[in-house]
Amino acid sequence: MTMVPAEGGPATGPTVLRMLLGAQLRRLRESCGVTREGAGWEIRASESKISRMELGRVGFKERDVADLLTLYGVTDVKERDTLLKLARDANNPGWWHRFGDVLPTWFQSYLGLEAAAALIRSYEVQFVPGLLQTRDYARAVVQLGHRRARPDELDRRVDLRIHRQELLRRPGPPHLWAVVDEAALRRPIGGAEVMRGQLTALIEATRTPHIRVQVIPFDAGGHAAAGGAFTILRFGDQDLPDIVYIEQLTSAIYLDKREDLDFYAVAMERLCVEAEPPERTPEILTRIIDELYS
Repeated sequence: MTMVPAEGGPATGPTVLRMLLGAQLRRLRESCGVTREGAGWEIRASESKISRMELGRVGFKERDVADLLTLYGVTDVKERDTLLKLARDANNPGWWHRFGDVLPTWFQSYLGLEAAAALIRSYEVQFVPGLLQTRDYARAVVQLGHRRARPDELDRRVDLRIHRQELLRRPGPPHLWAVVDEAALRRPIGGAEVMRGQLTALIEATRTPHIRVQVIPFDAGGHAAAGGAFTILRFGDQDLPDIVYIEQLTSAIYLDKREDLDFYAVAMERLCVEAEPPERTPEILTRIIDELYS
């Protein structure tokens, strides 16, 4: 059965379309007993190229997809047309393409995955999660990493970050479940006024049904995610595996192996247990505002 995301739905970003098409091509290849090497020979490519295609990590040439469908015995005209259209759509740029002048290549994949996720679970140590940042707070964070940037460049970088947040306001938004270390809420990014506005906005966010925020208090001591911040993305389509995203200063790591996913899933569950319950978050944030930023 061919999977096609609903038009305009959350899984229509190019990153996820590539993943969906790659998964379908892998199933077709395996069902007819063709090796990756054999598939690569058919389209004049290497075995590793087929592997990257099936993982959705490269773009698709329509001719290559057509040749593979013929090799895999797909003769039904409707099915072929559907998959070839998927290949064309998967090569369309995402909304973030217009921010290419300030967007690192390694971050583009994450934006596509984030836009298509049904559930976003994140743990943050230093900052308020990007999807919940106010414009003033986001600008202060961006300035930390781009001290020599021109004002117009800073504006572009902040606009990119704020535009990401549109996914939380669209129809059928993803669920966001963020666990934030108390240190991130007490660190005076941008000064007292900026922090007061940010924490007030967080309190408002906790009243949104699809947003859950938990705080890891100082008195929790050591905890399950001593290694640092990470995000787990889960998708609505069962054929797409979860992805763990770990951002570094100049690159990022994407994990999708089962043993890695299990390790981070357990760590996230333990963090949620060690954190204060979500219903206490407004009280904690209000207390921090009164103590530090009133």
